[in-house]
Amino acid sequence: MIELEGVPELVDPVMVAAFEGWNDAGDAASAAVAHLEREWKGEVFAALDAEDYYDFQVNRPLIWLDDGVRRITWPTTRLSVIRGAAGGTGRRRDLVLVRGIEPSMRWRSFCNELLGFAHELGVEMVVVLGALLGDTPHTRPVPVTSVTSDEGLARSLDLEESRYEGPTGIVGIFQEACSHAGFPAVSLWASVPHYVSQPPNPKASLALLNALEDLLGVGIPLGDLPEDARAWQLGVDQLAAEDSEVAEYVQSLEQARDTAELPEASGEAIAKEFERYLRRRDGSAEQGPGAGPGDGAGGPGPFLKDPTSGRGRPRRRRRPGGEPGQQPGAEGGGPAEPGE
Repeated sequence: MIELEGVPELVDPVMVAAFEGWNDAGDAASAAVAHLEREWKGEVFAALDAEDYYDFQVNRPLIWLDDGVRRITWPTTRLSVIRGAAGGTGRRRDLVLVRGIEPSMRWRSFCNELLGFAHELGVEMVVVLGALLGDTPHTRPVPVTSVTSDEGLARSLDLEESRYEGPTGIVGIFQEACSHAGFPAVSLWASVPHYVSQPPNPKASLALLNALEDLLGVGIPLGDLPEDARAWQLGVDQLAAEDSEVAEYVQSLEQARDTAELPEASGEAIAKEFERYLRRRDGSAEQGPGAGPGDGAGGPGPFLKDPTSGRGRPRRRRRPGGEPGQQPGAEGGGPAEPGE
């Protein structure tokens, strides 16, 4: 059991998670959660113990200078809170953001610890973001697949029920752990062009945030991300134009994509975009989310220092014991399995 001191009671909280590594092509998923932290000034309140889950020869710590003082940042997973994300109808809800690196070991304990936080914070749903490599042209909208292993959730939210079988990553394991623990869980997968896989990919991050908006009904401030996405596409256009073989390949992908999705080029996409516009407009008319749980009067109580980041972290009496007894299903996955 985890006890969190100083974290205020949350309103209809949703946990949004992303992990660098195998399930994060182009760093699109982790960059999307980082964008939420920046735009809404999320306050880090906890960090998992790096010694428990990471091989430091695989994910090496970073040493840096802070006003002449040498400091070390350890690879880990951190949790932050965003208070009062605005919905299009004026409804506000809180977000718990999880951003870290796919662990090197003890995956079941890793998921169990995150679920302990989710339980203590009263999380109502978990959304995990991922990105994979696919045969998709950079010139077209980024495909985002919304999947769940919960049959009831698939029906109620009109999501695709996962039928993937094969190797999986922490996204798939965490989603299955959520399902076994009774947390409704959804994963959003962006397809990144395999011929331009190096990070960053702001266009894929933007597509994930748009899908998250549609799922949760909250207006997300996009900042410079749309302009970054346009600049990214223009840069790839220029690179492709310099190589006739690449240009021809991109054209073949465009033709295949347009043929496959022509029946779907209806008013539905326009309607979704208009709904996003209304949510953002309504959200900007009100005061945005607070700067995090540590600001202002009535904020949280005492925090312990998180030595990995210099931020505060709540006191915990003891970490969640044991590991889930189930065998996690093969859900999420790697760079060659779209739609998992």
